[in-house]
Amino acid sequence: MAPVRYEIALDEARDHVYRVTLTIDAPAAQQVVSLPAWIPGSYLLREFVRHLSGLHAEQQGRAVPLQQLDKATWRAGCAAGVPLTLSYRVYAFDTSVRAAWLDSRRGFFNGTSLCLRVHGQEDGAHGLRLRGLPEGWRVATGMSVDGDGYVAAGYDELVDHPVELGAFWQGRFEAGGVEHRFVVAGALPSFDGERLLADARRICAAQIEFWGCAPFGETGYTFLLNAVDEGHGGLEHRASTALIAPRRDLPRLGQPETSEGYVTLLSLISHEYFHSWNVKRLRPAEFRRYDYERENYTELLWFFEGLTSYYDELFLVRIGLIDEARYLKLLAGHLNGVQAAPGRKVQSLAQASFDAWIKYYRPDENSPNSTISYYAKGALLGLALDLTMRAAGGGASLDALMRELWRSSEGGPISEADVLEAATRLGGAELAATLRDWVHGTDELPLQPLLAGVGVNCRAERATTAQRLGLRVSESALTGARVSQVLAGSAAQAAGLCAGDELLACNGWRLRRLDDLLPTQAAGEKKALQLLVSRDQRLLELAAELPDTPPGGAPLALAPDDKAPAAALRRAWLQGG
Repeated sequence: MAPVRYEIALDEARDHVYRVTLTIDAPAAQQVVSLPAWIPGSYLLREFVRHLSGLHAEQQGRAVPLQQLDKATWRAGCAAGVPLTLSYRVYAFDTSVRAAWLDSRRGFFNGTSLCLRVHGQEDGAHGLRLRGLPEGWRVATGMSVDGDGYVAAGYDELVDHPVELGAFWQGRFEAGGVEHRFVVAGALPSFDGERLLADARRICAAQIEFWGCAPFGETGYTFLLNAVDEGHGGLEHRASTALIAPRRDLPRLGQPETSEGYVTLLSLISHEYFHSWNVKRLRPAEFRRYDYERENYTELLWFFEGLTSYYDELFLVRIGLIDEARYLKLLAGHLNGVQAAPGRKVQSLAQASFDAWIKYYRPDENSPNSTISYYAKGALLGLALDLTMRAAGGGASLDALMRELWRSSEGGPISEADVLEAATRLGGAELAATLRDWVHGTDELPLQPLLAGVGVNCRAERATTAQRLGLRVSESALTGARVSQVLAGSAAQAAGLCAGDELLACNGWRLRRLDDLLPTQAAGEKKALQLLVSRDQRLLELAAELPDTPPGGAPLALAPDDKAPAAALRRAWLQGG
């Protein structure tokens, strides 16, 4: 029996409350316990303790005084070596993959939301048992079964196994000699589960072959997908992943076409599964041991999230789930998104990684001007690095670099110096210096010439009205067009527009949507706009110019060129050669 045990009761599901009883067989005198402030993989202090209430402690049937030391830490005034029991309630009404949910239809939780950490006993066995499961409900988790409950080797392992509860759909497949379980909650009756299993199996088999191993234990790997009306995201774990996606994106029976939404779901599956190697095992040296109470800083999220983002869609084309043209269209969208963000010239990828705790997860109206996504630009850096290595010849590639890092670190923590040393071994000191400059600088990545070098045509496309003005807007048939963000150096900024402005009219004509601007101009007329704007209940008239191209340049379309001399290089890149 594990010396630290959690019993989680579900009998208050209609109130969205888990009741938790924690038993510590051999507590220390004045035992300290705490609840994590964040969950690994999601770099923001989420203060899960705000949902905890009614904490009570007992020892041999007598109440034990609890002293609260900070927002999430308590000291129990207990004797050493005598079993200590703590009980408390956790409100669970968060549908995201990061926290906990419970109602009469479904339950889900991460241990970081429910399980107090017993200081000094983190490395011992931890047990977990569920009580009060409604009739017809099942349990899905990657945790090892132990009798009528579950067991983990330590606290880190316990909280790295999310738990799905309910009358969900499930299927299984084998990939790379490993059993995989796929659980889906909330799917429509038309959901094509067999197609999802077949496509997920292809992704998993390809990635296991890529890395040359499957780093999961005897329990295999578990996908936990919550299908909802609106929502998208995932969170990686050591032998599972929690996913959330719109149910309309799931494949449907009798519809063999691959929708845009289904491609998005497949890339999410690919992304989170790739994390099983790249961030769960191969991880920043700063994450050697998590500190659950405060921020854990690293400058390497561009590597672990950005390069994973590079590979997630690349695997889809390599295994034939999408074709080259579709992949290049997706790639163009990412390239144009980064190019449209003025913050790419302000913040380096290393800075973006370090500041994730205060910037990436807390975006505001000025974020595009002051920050850059380590996901999006990190993926483009992966593309630039891969194509640069391939252009040099000798069989070097980003694929080889990833496997070299896995080999040299034995699938463990790495630093930036380790990345640069591996780049030097495979591509020379000049490549390592270039990579360092890309990571710590803000210069443009040389993507167009690199893509041309593998037979990809880059063609400028006409920008939308929003792109030309340098605006991001929300539009509604009822409220019209409202400015959400104004990009630095744009025509919109020069005109004095700001976030929150409601665009009412242009050149005397009422606006319902931003594209209504164009018909207000006569043929051959100057590109001058007289805007009527509502700001804080006041009407303003602003003069703006409508440029032909956005401040970041015209958006690009990418297409394969089979007649180019480098077409064979493109096929080798996209097929993993």
